Amino acid sequence: MSVKAGDIQLSNRIIRNFKQDDMPLLGELYQAVSAEHALFWWVGDQENWDNVFCAFEDGKMVAKGQVGVINIVPPGCEPGCKHHIYVNLKALPERERDYDLLDELYKALYERAVVLMKTLPETYGTYLCVGNYAHEIGNNDFFTEKAGFRHLENLYSMKRSLEEPIPDFPLEDRYRHRLWKMEHAEEEAAYLKLEAEIWPETPLGLERLREYKANPNWITMNVLEGDTVIGSTMAWLEEGDKGAIEDVFVREAWRQRGIAKYLLYRAMSYLQDHGAASVRLQVKAANETALSLYQSVGFAKDQEEHRFYLPLGRGAIN
Repeated sequence: MSVKAGDIQLSNRIIRNFKQDDMPLLGELYQAVSAEHALFWWVGDQENWDNVFCAFEDGKMVAKGQVGVINIVPPGCEPGCKHHIYVNLKALPERERDYDLLDELYKALYERAVVLMKTLPETYGTYLCVGNYAHEIGNNDFFTEKAGFRHLENLYSMKRSLEEPIPDFPLEDRYRHRLWKMEHAEEEAAYLKLEAEIWPETPLGLERLREYKANPNWITMNVLEGDTVIGSTMAWLEEGDKGAIEDVFVREAWRQRGIAKYLLYRAMSYLQDHGAASVRLQVKAANETALSLYQSVGFAKDQEEHRFYLPLGRGAIN
């Protein structure tokens, strides 16, 4: 099956790439799906629409899916590291267990994922991944039972109000704090090298870093000893009055010294100063140390996300 050869029509169903004229129908689907509190990706700019496929029946959008490269492993990482391409597939709530519908749309998404995989460095393998909230049972069952995905990890989404007091947490005199805008490619490369040291199996990659940097009021905060970065986090504003904190880490030799807690408080103060009323972050459910840290500074669990993966082999589709 080739998604580039034209529309795919099955009885009264058409599957094709998203177009500008589909925006009202997409809005209707989003409202129906978001009412179920599902993880729903927006289609992005027009340049991304080759990665977005929709299913229509009788002029109505009944399902939408898309794929995107999330993590590209930079050179020099461990051989076992994997690039990550993620897929998102949502149908109307009453069709969430219509596996014939989901399977036809998934085939188009899988084929596009293989195209994207061929653009990635061949040194490392690739996982096709999906993430859904724990309560999206029908969608999770489709990927694990029908599509053969395996469990990867669980994550908690955590929230904290910024209308509550933020303590003034001190930093030892031998350390200093820095706001880092990463304005040059050399700085981005230095950050990614450091980040890959912390998470060698799932490094961030340049494309994802630049997506983060495109958010309003994005900033990286570092703690340094001399000229050495020993801890870091990112913060930015999202839609409305919401803030986000991402990529919190402290290098191993400097852990258990309050550096991560200091960075979290500084990030929250920064977001509060820029108008955020709340802030969210994600943490792996198995990382009890990080979970305890976030709870100690006022974060509470909001949602649980389950992620699954499928090894994506080169040459799977000619």
